[in-house]
Amino acid sequence: MRLLIVSTLDSDQPFGAFTRPFYLGQYLGKHFDLCQLGLNCASVDYAKSASVGSRSLLAYVRAVQKYITEFSPDIIYAQETLPGLAALIAVTLSRYKKCHLVFDFHTLSAFEYWTRLSTATNKFQEFKQFIKTYIAQGTLLFANCSIIAASAGTVQMIPKWYPIKPKKIYSVGNGVSDDLLQAPFVSTPDPYQHLRPAKIAVVIAPKTYQFPSNDMSVDMTIEVARHLQNEVEDIHFVVIGRNAEDLKSSLPANITFIGFLPSRSDFIAHLAHADICLLPFPETAVAGGARNKSLDFLAVKKLVISTPEGLRGLEEFRHQEHLLVTGYAVEEFANTVKEAVANLPKYQPLADTAYSLIQNQYSWQSMADKVNDIFNNQVK
Repeated sequence: MRLLIVSTLDSDQPFGAFTRPFYLGQYLGKHFDLCQLGLNCASVDYAKSASVGSRSLLAYVRAVQKYITEFSPDIIYAQETLPGLAALIAVTLSRYKKCHLVFDFHTLSAFEYWTRLSTATNKFQEFKQFIKTYIAQGTLLFANCSIIAASAGTVQMIPKWYPIKPKKIYSVGNGVSDDLLQAPFVSTPDPYQHLRPAKIAVVIAPKTYQFPSNDMSVDMTIEVARHLQNEVEDIHFVVIGRNAEDLKSSLPANITFIGFLPSRSDFIAHLAHADICLLPFPETAVAGGARNKSLDFLAVKKLVISTPEGLRGLEEFRHQEHLLVTGYAVEEFANTVKEAVANLPKYQPLADTAYSLIQNQYSWQSMADKVNDIFNNQVK
């Protein structure tokens, strides 16, 4: 069967929205004649691909129409709202009856905008985004197509926000790649040697399109570092994904910004040599993409410290069993970091337990197998 994946995959930003279509596509390609259609598909070396080059809805519609004609897909798997709308419009206009249309929701975007509305700088703009995404995702929900959500929480939230309970809705989460699972056992030079003997606390916070969740996590990290700079000398915070020049505020001496790491091996080395990994998302961040970072951290056997928001969508991972979960107050988060760094051997069993769960249930291969089963059931 032929599968067309339509997404906002962007090879210039190989994180966040890139990971789900890229890795699912990599493994689904073993079951289907696959074609990837995304914003920039230069990294897709395992299947046919095409780059739209624009976030314009019209550009996406035209691209999908073209590949309906040229590729004749049996299934169109559209991830996120823009690709979903484009696929729905293109199939309708083309009167293409041969294929099954499946939508994928990484998160419920309207919920994210609504939750952030009270703290937004431009409330009018945020409210407009809320209305647009509410209508857009609602259009997809009422199209009577199969829905795959990236978490059980999104599945449960849909009937609370819309007067509908989709009959064909499934939960398939994100996974982790094999290179991360192997990282704890591969010897590489320590990229933090110049900061030793300090213990390294890592935060991943690239600048992402449209959503400010990572910006909020950076702000909280700076506040945590500032809280600890005068009382703890052996903790250094490292932010991966952006440069200090992007920030307007002055920074404490115990935090370093190392920018975006384009090399995958370099990125993995920075995770593998960290001492602890942090998910400092405030409640208003509504961090749908945080689950990617959570899985990456846990896959390299690191102790993770997170706020509840940092774990949204990962209900299986629990406080004091797999990681440490704190409240949203900067002081509480900072004190948890300080105590954990002082007692790392005590908390290593948490990291080991989380790693075992990741190995058994969170590989991209297992996630792709679930999606493949859903597709086969739809076609039958």
